[in-house]
Amino acid sequence: MGYAWQLQEAKNKLSEVIDKALKKGPQEITRHGRKTAVVLSFKEYQKLKKRKGSTLTEFFHNSPLQNIELTRPEDYGRSVEL
Repeated sequence: MGYAWQLQEAKNKLSEVIDKALKKGPQEITRHGRKTAVVLSFKEYQKLKKRKGSTLTEFFHNSPLQNIELTRPEDYGRSVEL
């Protein structure tokens, strides 16, 4: 993570916070010493927001193993005395 800014400092230097988020990555905002928010570039936000394989069906459909052929030997069962 980038730099941690105290809330008051981040408010006073918002342009600088944004510039650093664009150049150096996400910037943490703290309030009373606790991490409360993050400023990040819109490009990074879009990456996080983008859904990857929203369903299990889509995951398997996009798998490189989707065309694998699975076979197993014919099962003849067992001999059981009753």
